[in-house]
Amino acid sequence: QLQLVQSGGGSVQPGGSLRLSCAASGFSLDHYDIGWFRQAPGKEREGVSCINKSDGSTNYEAYVKGRFTISRDPAKNKVYLQMNSLKPEATAVYYCAAGQRRYGPGFCNPGPITHGYGYWGHGTQVPVSS
Repeated sequence: QLQLVQSGGGSVQPGGSLRLSCAASGFSLDHYDIGWFRQAPGKEREGVSCINKSDGSTNYEAYVKGRFTISRDPAKNKVYLQMNSLKPEATAVYYCAAGQRRYGPGFCNPGPITHGYGYWGHGTQVPVSS
C-alpha cells in the first residue's frame, strides 16, 4: 500500500522545538517532490516548505524561514520538518505531501497550491501554547 505515515507531533510551548517525520511506504521518496503544509483551525491550508526531488533544493514560506528546516533521509525513506522557536500562530495540523511538481533546477514552491501532490500524510496536530 502506497502511503505517507506521519509522526512526531504534540503539544509544545512557545519558543520550543518539535520535529515532524513523514515516512513513505511502498514507494521511494527520492523520486518525488516533497511539501509540508499546515492548516490552522478555521483557516485555509497554507504552505510551509518544500524539497525539489531533482537537486534537493529547499524553500520556505516567509513566516517560517529561519526557524523551520526541511530535510530528507533517503536511507530511511523519510522526510522531516524541524520546527524551532515555535510561535502560538504555528498551531495547526501539519501535513506532508509527495508528488511530481515539475520544478526546474534550484527551485521549489512552498506555497499553498497542492496541484501535483498525489500522496498525503494523515496530518499531525501541533498545538503551541503555554
